[in-house]
Amino acid sequence: MASNVNPTVRRRRLGQELRRLRELKGMTAEEVAERLLVSQSKISRLENGRRSISQRDVRDLCGVYEVEDQRIVDSLMQMAKDSRQQGWWHAFGDIPYSVYIGLETDAESLRVYEPQIITGLLQTRAYAEAIIRGGSPEASEADNDKRVEVRLRRQGRITAETDPLRLWVVLDEASLHRVVGSRQVMREQLEHLIEMSQLPHITVQVLPFEVGAHAGINGQYSILEFADAADSSVVYIEGVTSDLYLEKPLDVQKYTVMYEHLRAQSLNVDQSRQLIERLAKDYAR
Repeated sequence: MASNVNPTVRRRRLGQELRRLRELKGMTAEEVAERLLVSQSKISRLENGRRSISQRDVRDLCGVYEVEDQRIVDSLMQMAKDSRQQGWWHAFGDIPYSVYIGLETDAESLRVYEPQIITGLLQTRAYAEAIIRGGSPEASEADNDKRVEVRLRRQGRITAETDPLRLWVVLDEASLHRVVGSRQVMREQLEHLIEMSQLPHITVQVLPFEVGAHAGINGQYSILEFADAADSSVVYIEGVTSDLYLEKPLDVQKYTVMYEHLRAQSLNVDQSRQLIERLAKDYAR
């Protein structure tokens, strides 16, 4: 594995390999859990990459799966060791969506639907500060400051000079009218949005009010895709107390089709930019 692959992706790939070995053995996660005297949920978390995998876990699982090739065992053990390294985001302490950041850091492309706010990767500092403080009124100032810095650090994926993240964003028109921070903050935010939308790897479309009911009516979601064929696409749905990650092909396909409908219902790129420019001028008055 390449040395620059982040720990989240390492855990995910290792989990996929462990699942493959279990299925080759013809065993269920429940059967494996019984053999190792652990919970079935632990086996599931190890396989979906949501939990750190120790070398002892790998050794025990390889024993259950009767893996005889020591080279395979050694490779998996090394993957487990590498997966316990820390990504840049760990320096900021306990970040509730750290799994997502790890996936976003390694993704090749990202498609986002946002019904309420400007998506995080395209936020200005002032807008991000207002959104984070407004959304976490009980958090300490230090915690909110940390979240702002993490959000701004994440934006390095779309400003990188080489291999920047390909970003496609569909914004509900409501996100442009919601006054976050102040009218000046909104003007600066929309001007920044216009500037970023002119980059060749960033596409911004607006879903107008006049569309009415639409394919994204149930809320925000993102679709992450990866360059390595071994990494399946992931649908990410952010929650208040927990997040949802969908990786089954049928789930990803359903959300992908929904996104295509959203893109078709939205204003085209030029029309979207014209609307954003008009609203930015309105905020300047």
